[in-house]
Amino acid sequence: MLMKKLIGPIRQLLTLDQLPLKGALRDKQLEIVTQAGILVERERIVKVGNWIELKQEYAEAEIHELEGDYVALPGMVDCHTHMCFGGNRARDFSLRNAGRTYLEIAQAGGGIWDTVTQTRSLDQEMLATITANHANRLLSEGVTTIEVKSGYGISVAEELKIIRAIQLAASGTAADLISTCLAAHLCPKDWKGSPADYLNEIASQLFPVLQREKLCTRIDAFVEKSAFSPEEITPYLKKARELGFDLTIHADQFSCGGSQVAVALGARSADHLEASGDVEIQALCRSNTVAVALPGASIGLGMGFAPARKLLDQGAILAIASDWNPGSAPMGDLLTQASILATFEKLTTAEVFAGITFRGAAALGLTDRGKLTTGQLSDFNLFPTADYRDILYQQGKMKPAMVWKKGSMKYDVRDTKYGI
Repeated sequence: MLMKKLIGPIRQLLTLDQLPLKGALRDKQLEIVTQAGILVERERIVKVGNWIELKQEYAEAEIHELEGDYVALPGMVDCHTHMCFGGNRARDFSLRNAGRTYLEIAQAGGGIWDTVTQTRSLDQEMLATITANHANRLLSEGVTTIEVKSGYGISVAEELKIIRAIQLAASGTAADLISTCLAAHLCPKDWKGSPADYLNEIASQLFPVLQREKLCTRIDAFVEKSAFSPEEITPYLKKARELGFDLTIHADQFSCGGSQVAVALGARSADHLEASGDVEIQALCRSNTVAVALPGASIGLGMGFAPARKLLDQGAILAIASDWNPGSAPMGDLLTQASILATFEKLTTAEVFAGITFRGAAALGLTDRGKLTTGQLSDFNLFPTADYRDILYQQGKMKPAMVWKKGSMKYDVRDTKYGI
């Protein structure tokens, strides 16, 4: 019989339990339990409360007594990454900083197609190893749930290889990997027909395999002038929805249109939104579609951030994700990027913490994580500080000292035996 585990004392434990899903948040809304303990059993939180009282009530539990000051936060959720890829695009980054445009770089052999070529050259096992390594780095930084997109194969066979690699990578990490099919990343250069013909082939040939092999339940699409127009992508997404897939959209990154498709089709999320204006913001705020800001892409491309402050003030659900990819967002550091976004968009600490935990989980359709309360997954981070405000103050330089995933310690900076 598995024994309950009791972890503490924790100087400050932020439950995030009373924070609403939508709209702006103030730091005084944060529920902070001081001198706290977390009681877990198997994968779930049994109880959060005063350390001394829990220790007396559950004397038979396996005690993990901490020395020093720690702040506990829920495990982070990165709801948008492209971290299953081959090679890198350091050349693109250098050219972009030297003044070359995205189009010029693509015409010179760079851009997404460069990553497609490098990714296609790798077999499934190598891609799985790369993805698991990336996931384990994120796990050590406190990210316990990670969405991973395909999209660098853009053919039926290559997309299947990538999505199967993501599934295989899950056995090499303790983090939860949530796979998403982004076969509609762009129309491939080696495709002989029209964009509509390509989308029809993906829908008819790839979707059934995804369902039969239970590879993923989510379909994404890049709605942009350089990829697919709203008119081109809508039939494709409707087909996916009819088959029972959840939808998410790369929306309003350089031009508008994608977020309105997302809202109209009831997508889980609309991601990017750097170009969103008042019309798009209002549509998102009237919906239950999560607005996902991707500050890493803004940093990597040297462009403005998503209008996070306006979205929150008008009542949207705002999540924050890393967009880890080899082209526009190579950093892949969720906490650092969220801290930077907070500075430029004037986000409260509560808004940032919500955006990288339970609101990020909502973008993935998950309700069992992102808060520290009874019944939730026992995914949490212990930061080496006595004051939760230090975490964003350090702008990502403060990482968790300990990471717990589903009731087990998966990373401990003090002990090399917890290598992941």
